[in-house]
This record gives sequence, structure tokens and C-alpha cells, in this order.
Amino acid sequence: MTLEHEQQLENEYVMPTFVRKPVEFVSGSGMELVDDKGKTYLDFIGGIGVIAIGHCNPVLADALAEQAHKLMHVSNYYYVEGRGDLSKKLCDMLNHGAAEPEVWKTFYTNSGAESNECAVKIARLHAKKNGRGGTIVTLEGSFHGRTLATLAATAQPAKQEAFQPLPAGFVATPPNDVAALEALFEAQGTDIAAVLVEPIQGEGGVKPLTQEFMQAVREQCTKHGALMMCDEVQTGIYRCGTPYAFQKFGVVPDVVSMAKGIGGGMPMGACAARGEIADTFSPGDHGTTFGGSCLAITAANTTLDYIQEHDIAANIEETGAYLREQLATLPHMKEVRGMGLMDAIEFDDTVDAPALVLAALEADQGLVLNYTGPHTMRFLPPLVCTKADVDVMIAQMKELLG
Repeated sequence: MTLEHEQQLENEYVMPTFVRKPVEFVSGSGMELVDDKGKTYLDFIGGIGVIAIGHCNPVLADALAEQAHKLMHVSNYYYVEGRGDLSKKLCDMLNHGAAEPEVWKTFYTNSGAESNECAVKIARLHAKKNGRGGTIVTLEGSFHGRTLATLAATAQPAKQEAFQPLPAGFVATPPNDVAALEALFEAQGTDIAAVLVEPIQGEGGVKPLTQEFMQAVREQCTKHGALMMCDEVQTGIYRCGTPYAFQKFGVVPDVVSMAKGIGGGMPMGACAARGEIADTFSPGDHGTTFGGSCLAITAANTTLDYIQEHDIAANIEETGAYLREQLATLPHMKEVRGMGLMDAIEFDDTVDAPALVLAALEADQGLVLNYTGPHTMRFLPPLVCTKADVDVMIAQMKELLG
């Protein structure tokens, strides 16, 4: 089917929730995508951080095909082959670098928003059982999802206004402002059930929290009996080099939500909690039809095994550092931010980021890029990205920037 035919059908029959770029991708491999005309592109957004081990990785594709011929879905009424193994892997990843490893238990979901919904429910129920209020503290400029509860947690009024009234019980504080955080706890300490933070605000333009602030969140939560919860939907699954970004900050949260890269392209998510907090739920308190399906479990097990067997974490650190170094050489650069292969460049006001994204698609060497603001570009390439891929992208961007 051609792009033109697809555009005609989608314009008539698909809800207009996205302004789509004028391209239809029909195949891919590794870092590359191919459109309906046969043109090849280098992909530096990776399905918004989803394509962990490359497009159509043959190991993952074969594992999914084999599983599809065996069993796709049976529901959570029954045990699923590989789910226990995956949960143990996630526990080990969450304990990476820990001085005192703990048991982490996992609930499986289909998306990041569902993972964050699960985290909110754990926090509220845990608080209720301990005689506390149910307020969830989030950060201004955060993004936690598009469901009503996760939209309420997303402290961006422009995204919330059309859907009021939103669920109550969320309050925002400025990121990296320790004094404001301490003042909030001083005023509402017994009413606060949890603080939910992204270690790096992804949709907000790849803005890392400071180590001082992350440690202050941990200290305040411990002092006041609240839970520290990390939204690692975008930052987790080695995106920042370590299994989870919180491990870069010298803190251990109580609850971690994840999705995106965990399935390598298969819809998959999880919410994990440690120690006694993991036993907050009882049978019937929470559930899902599709979460942790046979296919999703296979995808996650295969993806995580591939990352570890091919030492992709080392590539993420090395290539990510090289990417930031090269981004800093681009014309009109004001600031480069990020960790691992989650990076951004802030241009001066002369660069129109949305126009640059379209120009990159149309260039002879097509590039799939992403902007998060008028002058901000975000980079979330597949974790198999190489320095050679970075060189091609930087050369093309320099040509486009003049």
C-alpha cells in the first residue's frame, strides 16, 4: 500500500490524535527503516525509545514466531512459561550495584501509562494501610501518560486543561528545588503517599534531575514514611547505560515503573516494588487481561538476554558519550543534555526544530529525528547505535543547518 493510499484511509477512518510525518515505513533492520518507495533512513528516535535491540532483530523475531506457533495468550488466571525467569532477571537488574540486594516483585502491564497507574495504586493502598493520606507528589514539567490518572500526575496544564475534571490527589513541585520539596513535606507530610519522578524528564526535553535532588526525594520519603517511585518508562532498560537511571544517582526507590524498550518493539510494561511494599496488593486488588502474555514475556526475556549477551550496556555508554560530544559541534548549539542513548540538543532561536525534522526526512540520506520543543531535538536511537551511525547523522545535520 502506498503512502498516498494510507493517508487517504487514515484521514477518513483514524482519529486525528497525531500530526503524522509524510512517510510510511514498511520494513526495517537494525538502525535502518525503509519506506514504501524503497528509500532508507537512519532511525534516531527508535519508536520513541522502544526499539532496544534494533528493528526486526532476527533473534527476537524468531523467538516471537516460535512462541506464536506455541501459545499467544492464556490470561493471568494461569502460570505462564518464562514469567518467573523474567521477574528474576528484573529483580537482578533492579539490584544492580546495590549494597544490600532485596527481593523485587513485578506486575506486568502493556504500556508505560498502565505501569504508572499500577504505581499510583500501590502508593495509595500502601498509604491507606498505614494510616496516611493519598497525595502523590510529581514534578512540574513531568510526563507520566495519557490515562486520566497519569494525566493528572503529568504536571503540564496545557495537556490537562481539555480533560478536566481530572482525578484529584496530585500536587506538583519544581524539579531540582530541594527547598520547595522540603517545604511541601513540612506542610503535607502525613498526607503524602509517594513522590513520583522521572530521573530524566524525557518529554520535557531530556532534562536530568540532579543527584542532590534525587537524594533529597529519597531522604524526605524515608523521613515521612512515603514511597519514592521512579518512572523509568523512558529511562529504564539500559537506555541510560545502567539497567535503570536511578542507579546513576546513588538512590534506591521503592517502586519502579517501566515499559518501552523492555519488549524490543512488542507492547510490554511492568511495575516493580521492593521488600514489604511488593506485598501491598492482595488477589483482586489489581489486574490485567493482556499484561504479561505469552508473547510479551518471550519478547522481554529475549530482549534482555540479547542486551546482556552482547554487552550492549558498554556500547550505550561509549556511543552515548560520543553522540553528545558530536552534537556539541553542531551550528547554533546552546546546550547538550542526557545520559547514555537518551540525549537532547537545545539550539538557539534561529533553528526551527520541527522544520529540521521534516527536512531530515526529505534529505537524500533520510534521518528519522524527533523534536520536543521549538528549538529542542531529542535522540533515542536503538541501543545498537554505533559511532559510525552518529557520524552519518551529524554530517547530514550539519549540511541541513548550513
